Amino acid sequence: MNIDHYTYRVTWSAEDNEHVGLCTEFPSLSWLATNSVEALQGIQQVVSDVVADMQACGESIPVPLADKEYSGQFRVRIPSTVHRSLAIQAAELGISLNRLASSKLAT
Repeated sequence: MNIDHYTYRVTWSAEDNEHVGLCTEFPSLSWLATNSVEALQGIQQVVSDVVADMQACGESIPVPLADKEYSGQFRVRIPSTVHRSLAIQAAELGISLNRLASSKLAT
């Protein structure tokens, strides 16, 4: 497992007055540091240690989001009034409802 493929983020924590390193695939893990580089290095090391422990225990390891295959399809339930409004907008623009929804989701 290549831990570099995981989704990392570094942000400022006003509460802790430090940078915090996070990993999307491991939401319970974090690392605090005085600068962003150390926060990133810290969370990467924590993830590496956790993955090694999980492997040693035979546990299932999360697949990095970057390595997952996506179909490009998902279902969204919306009120019929919103559906109607979107269908009208699409017709007025001369595009498919799918294209309109995709455009709106992308913004």
